[in-house]
Amino acid sequence: MIRFGLIICISILWLGAHISVAMAEQTAQELSARALEECQKGRIAKERDVRMAHFERAEVIAEQAIAADDNSAEAHFSLFCTLGEQMRIDGEPTMGAIFGYNRMMDELNRTLELDPQHIDALSSKGTLLVKLPGIMGGDSEKGVEILRDVIKREPMAINARLVIAESIADRGEQEEALNLARTALKIAKDQNRQDLIPEAEETLANLQNGTGKH
Repeated sequence: MIRFGLIICISILWLGAHISVAMAEQTAQELSARALEECQKGRIAKERDVRMAHFERAEVIAEQAIAADDNSAEAHFSLFCTLGEQMRIDGEPTMGAIFGYNRMMDELNRTLELDPQHIDALSSKGTLLVKLPGIMGGDSEKGVEILRDVIKREPMAINARLVIAESIADRGEQEEALNLARTALKIAKDQNRQDLIPEAEETLANLQNGTGKH
């Protein structure tokens, strides 16, 4: 009888531990989704103060997601997202914003460490490799290669197309660049991506005018 009771206690403890883990994972997923939603709202907002308020809320929620489950790739990606948006809120990063660069990259690298196939993290990695100068680890060719792979895995990718278009236009590959930008704009409109439509329109207009976006 005592042995039977001990087995029941162990079973209850085991079940309780697994339920706690499952609840933590669910909480991390929910918090990550909320953080990314705040990021999205910040991208769409027009006023700087409103945008920053969304990004700062996203940062707090993303940190809560990581606290709930440090092994959640989505939690780390949501923090990367808001840190990146805060850095570029005024266009080119300021010297003060650059101090947050290492923290932002740590979150991106942690995301890919936990989930090497995380499509949004791969797209962000490729984008950074294309846009960063060599002294900060940039590698345009490698970045374009990653972004082309992203498009193969996710045919509706918008940002990957825009970044490749800008990069290859600089190399004189104007026709493919225009096709990529047109497709990106169409997808953005079809999906009603209010955060990406203006960027897609600007990129296409720059390519058509032969100016590019630097």
